[in-house]
Amino acid sequence: MGGSVSSEDGDIGFQIAPMVDVVFVLMLFFMASAGSQVTERELNISLPSGAPASKDATVKTPIIIDISPEGQVVANNQAFGTPTDKNLLTLRDWLKATQGFGGEDPVIIRPNAETRHERIIDVLNACAAAGIKNLTFS
Repeated sequence: MGGSVSSEDGDIGFQIAPMVDVVFVLMLFFMASAGSQVTERELNISLPSGAPASKDATVKTPIIIDISPEGQVVANNQAFGTPTDKNLLTLRDWLKATQGFGGEDPVIIRPNAETRHERIIDVLNACAAAGIKNLTFS
């Protein structure tokens, strides 16, 4: 037959068109996967050193403020104000007196799970008025 691509042995020979298609598919795959690479960045972290503490370093004693579900504020086992006292002036004065000059002693506020958020804000306002700089929740 005159226009037949096959020979009498059944071997059609090497065809380049399917190979080009495979190369294009591979190239498309690698281009798509290269665009989705995550760039790595370096974080600058200052780790604490194992150097011994100096002799002048003082140990900071935390001030723990507990707030009961009823709103009673207790700091270091001493009750301050009444549950209805919004200003907490006695707590504010006590915190100013205990903080001294630097205000570096840590203050930990430990509200009960049932404590009203309004009362926690009252304690935060008293701490802010006393100039507390190191404040955390527990």
